[in-house]
Amino acid sequence: MNEILDRLEKSVDPCVRYLFRRDYLRENPENPEMLALQEEIRHSSRVRLMLERRDAQGRFPWHPSSKWVGAFWTLLMLADIGYPPGDQDLAPLRDQVLDWLLSPQHLNKVPQINGRWRRCALQEASIVYSSLKLGLANERIPQVVENLLQWQWPDGGWNCDKKHAAVHSSFHETWIPLLAMHTYALASGSPRAQESSRRASEVFLQHRLFRRTNDGEVMDANFGKIAYPPYWHYDILVGLRVMDVVGHLSDPRCGDALDWLASLRLPDGGFAVEQKYYKVSAEKKEGSAVSFVDWGSTGKGKMNEFATVHALSILKKAGRLN
Repeated sequence: MNEILDRLEKSVDPCVRYLFRRDYLRENPENPEMLALQEEIRHSSRVRLMLERRDAQGRFPWHPSSKWVGAFWTLLMLADIGYPPGDQDLAPLRDQVLDWLLSPQHLNKVPQINGRWRRCALQEASIVYSSLKLGLANERIPQVVENLLQWQWPDGGWNCDKKHAAVHSSFHETWIPLLAMHTYALASGSPRAQESSRRASEVFLQHRLFRRTNDGEVMDANFGKIAYPPYWHYDILVGLRVMDVVGHLSDPRCGDALDWLASLRLPDGGFAVEQKYYKVSAEKKEGSAVSFVDWGSTGKGKMNEFATVHALSILKKAGRLN
């Protein structure tokens, strides 16, 4: 175990070092050393590869939703790896996403079926969340929040399923909106966003983060396999990370997921990424899930630093590490 912790603390990747110190060691992000580490992230080769294809206007020359190199995926990942807030050079990417999501052409296509709005709300939510985390929120963000509030389903989540029979929220579509509503409530003091966050939390907690309510069985086998990056996909590590952010990690209903996560530890104490949703490529390829950067080892038995730092941080906070 000590070897794993030493590896994370001395990782060649400044993102991993920052996440380890912030989330595992719980260091104050405002400490000068932590701020300096964020600057190292800003100038890292990983970030350069993510951002270097911007045009003269500071935007990407492709649709903001392009997997996984569009503007809103890029901003979401920058927020996740500890990129420092307040960089106005990122504002054109924010605006590229907002121009799309707030356009009449987009909004007029959101259907309401059987009294429920069918929308991939993770897209709107991602720009709310990443703008707040990256210090880029502007006067258009509240309108996106209003749309999310309008589209929230009666059970507390969101779903884009257009089948008339669909009556339950989607875990995949709800975890990023939950992060967005919680973060927006903290930043704005909005009681409506706070209530939205509470309702969305219950979508996961009533299922113990991954089990069906009627028989207790696992809802989806993929929920028990770690991915990094998860992008929009849900798994138990995603769920536990979200519960940590919104303040529900100590809820007894997280216990089963914590047990499952602990069971995934490798013999050396690290964690593997068993689900990979991207292909590394130096070029954007139409219709393919491309990443310009590699996010570490994948496959059974292979420790991934990002998965390990997040999983160990959760287990430590939950009191599940010796």
